[in-house]
Amino acid sequence: MWAAAGRATKMLERNVPSVLRPAKGMDLKIKRGFCSKSQEGSKQKPEIGGHSTYKVPGHKPSDWEKKVLLWSGRFKKVDDIPETISFELLDAARNKLRVKISYLMIALTVLGCIVMVIEGKRAVGRHESLTTQNMERKARWREDVAHSASAKP
Repeated sequence: MWAAAGRATKMLERNVPSVLRPAKGMDLKIKRGFCSKSQEGSKQKPEIGGHSTYKVPGHKPSDWEKKVLLWSGRFKKVDDIPETISFELLDAARNKLRVKISYLMIALTVLGCIVMVIEGKRAVGRHESLTTQNMERKARWREDVAHSASAKP
């Protein structure tokens, strides 16, 4: 079987142009790396008006974003927050605050469910139910309709 594979590759080598054929003893592993740029292409643009065209990536936080950074626990005081922060820092603070808010909402939902169960048990103790309330309300409506019909001449 391996002999047949070797013959097949030799036949294919004949049809491949010499430029594409690997040299003998050459490593056939594919290198997966970054392309190296030439020195002349990597030169920076000259400064315009005395200012560099390269800008440091950063973001000046607004007052709301400063509050988010404080609430997330990243900084203790507003004075500790630098003038420019990275976008990753702001995203991490927002995500942390988002998780804290979701935990708060979960806790409030569970607390609300517990309160509703307690109130329902108290209503059962007072012999109140939605069915009796609806029947009383409909009885009052019928009385009002009967009184308004009898009051008309």
